[in-house]
Amino acid sequence: MSPVGDRIRAGALAGFGAYSGEDIARAAEIVALVEAEGIETVRTVLADPHGILRGKTITAEALTAAFASGIRVPSTLLLKDVSHRTVFPVWSDAGDAPMPGASDLLLAPLPDTFRRLPWSPHSALIHCDVARTTGEPVSFASRRVLRAACDRLSERDMRAVMGLEVEFQIFEVTDPALEHADTAMPGRPPATRALNQGYQYLTETRYGETEALLDKLRRNAQAMGMPVRSVEIEMGPSQFEFTFAAADPVTIADMAVNFRTMVKEVCHREGLLASFMARPRLPNAASNGWHIHQSLADAGGRNLFAPGAGGALTPAASSWIAGLLRHAAASCIATTPTVNGYKRYTAYLLAPDRIGWAEDNRGAMLRTLMAPGDPASRVENRVPDSTANPYFALAFQIVSGLDGLENGLAAPPPLSRPYDDEDAERLPASLLAAIEHFEASEMYRAALGDGFVSYLARLKRAEWDRYLMTVSEWEQAEYFTAF
Repeated sequence: MSPVGDRIRAGALAGFGAYSGEDIARAAEIVALVEAEGIETVRTVLADPHGILRGKTITAEALTAAFASGIRVPSTLLLKDVSHRTVFPVWSDAGDAPMPGASDLLLAPLPDTFRRLPWSPHSALIHCDVARTTGEPVSFASRRVLRAACDRLSERDMRAVMGLEVEFQIFEVTDPALEHADTAMPGRPPATRALNQGYQYLTETRYGETEALLDKLRRNAQAMGMPVRSVEIEMGPSQFEFTFAAADPVTIADMAVNFRTMVKEVCHREGLLASFMARPRLPNAASNGWHIHQSLADAGGRNLFAPGAGGALTPAASSWIAGLLRHAAASCIATTPTVNGYKRYTAYLLAPDRIGWAEDNRGAMLRTLMAPGDPASRVENRVPDSTANPYFALAFQIVSGLDGLENGLAAPPPLSRPYDDEDAERLPASLLAAIEHFEASEMYRAALGDGFVSYLARLKRAEWDRYLMTVSEWEQAEYFTAF
């Protein structure tokens, strides 16, 4: 073991059991790599409950100490809503704050997540596990929630395979909204204009018009190790989609937050704004979805969703679909986590509006893509949007599907007309409805714990309450002159 490895092995994180011997060896290799390649700074990050990366940037000289002792950050990073307000009573003795007093947490850098940042070649990024300063894990931290769900599958000698395809827009910034009055919580959105005219889905000329920018994003993604499969012109103006090869859920979640961060940072350097908002309030803007492709494999890697010669659903696929449908309303708090996202559920616009499944039908909540002998047979959940915290969204897929497996549920008949079936239950109409379904779910309380349910519901209720207290343009137009 090298001196660096010895120091990490003797440190607090190793003492808490955060690292295996292999992790320590890999951490020492990273320290040597950073020194050899002249990397100056390392961004140590965690995904907050909204899937937004937060953390500290440390110098190369501090990296060994970070692996040995961790990096202290305020616990309020996990207690904020999307506007960055801390929504738990950390300064009172009410007793319902998960971490009172804005106390510290420890970040433990994860060696396997180290990535150079090709758009900022003097810097690198590394994801971190989150623990209390005593070494006790934070059970509601994003990565831990997803890993716990994956562990439950492993106990059944199964693993999930997930696919990532994500839609987003890129706009030219015409006013960055940097006046002092604009820097509120949240700040005034910048003014923008489109890069191209829209509604020319998958057209070659539109791709050619934006090829230079899309090439830059693709090359940065590939340089970070992301297996890009396609780069596409999406439905709306300035809207694009990237798809990636399937992988295990944690890899996909890391890839999703890395990709979202990369796109926003690279575009900013070009004077552009990238947005993954579910339904932007811009003329002619299309909604952004994140369709989660998913399948199950056994210990030998066999796809348990691949049908036999007759093409019927396998027992595993049927039960998994049934679990996703049974818990669809409650899982919306993770797949559609914003007030805005529920305005995407509009009939005939390629987003679902009710709960059901269908064979290769883009109007259904669950679209099955299965064929006899096809190793890529899978289920596509079309509910999620691109604002989702991918760790929570994928964990909720696994937990819901597992409930179907463990209870031997069977999928109902497929919908023949997903937008017109009046007997099909509708998806929640608002974030509040999703919160209420989630709080009432006995399955999620059993699987994730009462503490997690209370934690996530409180965060999202704070967002909903601020929304209700905001006087909208509709109210102003409706009532200002009428009374």
